[in-house]
Amino acid sequence: MNYCSVCGAPNELRIPAGDDRERAVCTACDTVHYVNPRAVVGCVVEHEGALLLCRRAIEPALGKWTMPAGFLEIGESLVEGARRETREEACAEVEVLAPFAQLDLPHIGQHYALYRARMLSPGFAAGVESLEVRMFGLDELPWEELAFPVVHFALRFYVEDVRARRQLLHLGVLRWLGAGSRYDAANYEVAEHLPVPLQGPHPAGP
Repeated sequence: MNYCSVCGAPNELRIPAGDDRERAVCTACDTVHYVNPRAVVGCVVEHEGALLLCRRAIEPALGKWTMPAGFLEIGESLVEGARRETREEACAEVEVLAPFAQLDLPHIGQHYALYRARMLSPGFAAGVESLEVRMFGLDELPWEELAFPVVHFALRFYVEDVRARRQLLHLGVLRWLGAGSRYDAANYEVAEHLPVPLQGPHPAGP
């Protein structure tokens, strides 16, 4: 952040009094500009044993498949944001059933909050940010065409849970290994993975 959003004067990087790291600080009015992680919310939408995925119409990862998800807006809860993103990207109305995954991506300053959800009606369509939307059975998920590593790991957790007939809340950190494409899940590891059991077997299980 080169210029102060309060007075317009240039900022400089320095450690404010009482802090432990550099911040952008205004050289005129001393306003400290904090940059904090951003929350991404989305839904793993279940319907008759299949999952709803969207093929992205925008960069990054144009043409790749993802679950409906996006940045949380000011004034909405995590669940409200997850439902809105599903409505915007897949034109689908859903009921959120349970928390599914909370994954931190420190290297890009993002926190993902993902929820299991079910469709309230069978209708869906491509929103303005999607080229197409379709249902995938668990045996036909497009693993080689997924948009982001977080999508890959979330879907992997989901499939494992269904096959094990369990419900878990997956907490963890998705760490880039420091080499290779940041869009390739092979270049990541899940650290501090804490699977928290939820009550009952997975309702989508066999």
